[in-house]
Amino acid sequence: MAQFTYSRLSHFLKISANKATFIRQGTEINHGAPCCLQFTRCHRSVDSKALQERQKQQMARGLPKQKPITGVKQVIVVASGKGGVGKSTTAVNLALGLMANNPSKSVGLLDADVYGPSIPKLMNLKGNPDLSDNNLMVPLTNYGIPCMSMGFLVEDVAPIVWRGLMVMSAIEKLLRQVDWGSLDYLVVDMPPGTGDVQLSITQNIPVAGAVIVSTPQDIALLDARRGAEMFKKVHVPVLGLVQNMSVFQCPKCNHQTHIFGSDGARQLADTLGVKFLGDIPLHLNIREMSDRGTPVVVSSPDSPEAEAYKKVASVVVQRLEEVSS
Repeated sequence: MAQFTYSRLSHFLKISANKATFIRQGTEINHGAPCCLQFTRCHRSVDSKALQERQKQQMARGLPKQKPITGVKQVIVVASGKGGVGKSTTAVNLALGLMANNPSKSVGLLDADVYGPSIPKLMNLKGNPDLSDNNLMVPLTNYGIPCMSMGFLVEDVAPIVWRGLMVMSAIEKLLRQVDWGSLDYLVVDMPPGTGDVQLSITQNIPVAGAVIVSTPQDIALLDARRGAEMFKKVHVPVLGLVQNMSVFQCPKCNHQTHIFGSDGARQLADTLGVKFLGDIPLHLNIREMSDRGTPVVVSSPDSPEAEAYKKVASVVVQRLEEVSS
């Protein structure tokens, strides 16, 4: 199998970006398409419901049609309104927790954070993906989880200085040009925020549900709420909220301290009317194992921290069954 390199990817993305610009400019020259303002002026007597339906159809013309990822049964996105709340660590341990709870299930992990990929470090993976006979990228695998990330295509410290069109093209290739085989679940580690990448993924593929990660801190909860509301707007079921770094227990005296506040995510889940998926403690073992590339679910499977992740994974599966029924 041939090796897929960063230079080849950049070449493909530049071609895709140029084509996208040409197509967009071509569609803008179409002077014959009626605008909403002209339609309203010429048809004031038209029933308001018919007008709203017409406007909805016009707005939907530019949206891509959702197409499932070949071989993937359900896509779970792990998101946060802001960075630094442990989203990637949660995504990795959620994927491992899903497989630990039911070894018969196959789970994949996609790193959609193009600018700041974390999965290679967390999963202790390096190298460029090979190309299959069908010219698809072959995921790198560790701990039984096939993984794909932009971090496999660039150097560890190399910045990815791309504009929006190239980023969207990269996301399209990470979604469509990867040989995932057969997966029961594909866990997608989303970038923080509510921008182009989030919209592109939710509009291009059917997403079974979204998991929102937040700390109990008020400022983090504000952004987590924006993230949850965004998924509701694009009709993606919000499976629930995970409260990360919920409590710190002193290893010497066992005193518990709520460094970032207590029960903030639980209260936000009640406010939004969504499920509270569980608490993940602020524990030194989670940080150390993540930095070593040995996630706590596989390095300390019987620890309370690992059990917390596996409990969240169990509730996520229950929520997937509820929203699909």
